[in-house]
Amino acid sequence: MALGNRTLRILVALISIPILIAVTYIGKIPFLIFVLFLGLAAYYELVKMGKHKEINANLPVGVFSIIAIILNAYLSYTPFLILIIAVSSTLLITELFRNKGSAINNLGVSLLGIFYIGLFSSSLINIREFYNTSELVYYEGGYLIIAIFISIWVCDSAAYFIGSAVGKHKLFPRVSPNKSWEGAIAGFIFAVVTLIAAHALLLDEIAIKDAIVIGIIVGVFGQVGDLVESLLKRDAGVKDSSSIIPGHGGIFDRFDSILFSAPIIYLYIHFFVQ
Repeated sequence: MALGNRTLRILVALISIPILIAVTYIGKIPFLIFVLFLGLAAYYELVKMGKHKEINANLPVGVFSIIAIILNAYLSYTPFLILIIAVSSTLLITELFRNKGSAINNLGVSLLGIFYIGLFSSSLINIREFYNTSELVYYEGGYLIIAIFISIWVCDSAAYFIGSAVGKHKLFPRVSPNKSWEGAIAGFIFAVVTLIAAHALLLDEIAIKDAIVIGIIVGVFGQVGDLVESLLKRDAGVKDSSSIIPGHGGIFDRFDSILFSAPIIYLYIHFFVQ
C-alpha cells in the first residue's frame, strides 16, 4: 500500500534528521562530505530549473568551482580573491566555446549558483570549524550548527502551522501567495526562543546575547532564503527544485533557509563572538 504524503514526509524526517545531527556533531570529513553533497546537489537542481527557461548554465565548471570553494573553506588555504578570479575567468573562457543559447543568461545562472550556493554552503564549514582550538571545544561548533538546523526547522513549522491557522495578511503574494505576516512573525519568535533554549542546553561557549542574535538572523534571513528560492522556482515554473527527497522535494527546497542564514551567522560570529 502506498504511503500518504504526510506519512512519507515524517518517515523520511525520522531517518534523515538523526543522520544529519550525527554527521554535524562528528564534523571533519563526514561533515565536509555532507556540505559538498548539499552544494553540488543544490547547484544541479538550479541548473535543471534554468533549463525550463532555456538557460544552459555551465554544469562542469560549476561543479568544479563549488568543490573548490568548499574545500578552500575546509582547508583555509587559498585567498578568496584568487578563487573568485579563477572561477570567473574559467566561466567566461569556456562560454566562448559552448555555443548554447544566451551567453548572458548562461553566465548569470552559473555565477548565481556558484557564489550563492557554493559560497553560502561553504559558510557551514566556516561555522563548524570556528571552534577548533581543542578537541573538547571543537564540538561546540557542531552544537551550534545543530542548534541552527533545529531553529530553522522550528521556524518553518511555526510559520506554516500558525500562518495556516490565523494568517490573514499576505507576506509576499507575488512570490509566495500562501505565506502570511502572522506566520512569519511566529516563525521569527520561535527561532529566537529555540536558540535561547539551545544556549541553556548546549552552547556553553556562546553568550546569551549571541544566541539571541543568531536566533534573530535565523528568524529573518532563513525566511528570506525561503522567499528567494520561491522566486527562482516561480520564475522557472516548477513547484519543487527536484524530487530527490521523497515527500520533501529537492535539496535546495530543504536547505534554502540554512544556505541563506549561514553566511550572515558566520560573519556575526567571526567579527563579534569572542
